[in-house]
This record gives sequence, C-alpha cells and structure tokens, in this order.
Amino acid sequence: MTYTPPTWPVSVKAVALDIHQRVLLLKNERQEWELPGGRLEHDDDSPETTVERELLEETGWEVKTGPLIDGGVWIYEPIPGRRVLIVTYGCTVLTADRTPVVSHEHKEIALFTADEVPGLNMPDGYKRAIAAWYGQRHR
Repeated sequence: MTYTPPTWPVSVKAVALDIHQRVLLLKNERQEWELPGGRLEHDDDSPETTVERELLEETGWEVKTGPLIDGGVWIYEPIPGRRVLIVTYGCTVLTADRTPVVSHEHKEIALFTADEVPGLNMPDGYKRAIAAWYGQRHR
C-alpha cells in the first residue's frame, strides 16, 4: 500500500497595523473575524506576493510583506473535515493613512487595538499570531 500524505489548501494571512497600531480584521460569512489574505493558487506567485495582492484586493491597503510571525503557522478546521494550513506574515502598511475598504469577499472591516483582540469571535490561531506580531514589533 502506498502512503499518500494529506494535502490541504494553504492560506497566507497578514497582520497589518494602521498608524494608531490597530490591527485590520475582516468579518467572514461564519461571523468570525479573520486576518486579510488568501489562498496560494497562482503557480508563479510567492506567498509574499500573494499577501500583498490579497491585501490590496480585500482592503485597498498597499503593504510590504515582512517576516513570518513566530507561531503564525497552524492548521485551521473551519468546518469539520476541512483543514487549511494558515501561514501568517507581519506586514508594513505603505498606505496606513488610507481608510481601508471592505471588498465583496467579506461582511465587514474594522480596526482593533491589541487589548480588544482577545474578546473577538475569531480562531485562537489568529489571536496568537496578532499577539506575537505586537510582541515582535516591540522588542
């Protein structure tokens, strides 16, 4: 019998902060807050390029993808039996003075302080990545 390893979609996400150090989040169809980003789909795109393209499409913000966030790679199961590998990058927002706009892909867009994030309806993996990015930036 030949072993076939599991294959899951890969979703690259961004922790992006505005000029007031608030994190940008989007509300999805499950009424959860999530980080902006998207699936790796284009053969010629790097994860970093995908993050930059998705942020622009979903929020109108231009970003420069930075480092992987410590602890920002995790497996999410949004619905039973459907697993997604999440890879989270810290980003520098190049247009942080621009008001972000919600795309057709999400229900709502908002900015939250680090203290507000723990109380939000969102997966713990995102909360850990956000907290880690705040910590990495303040070292």
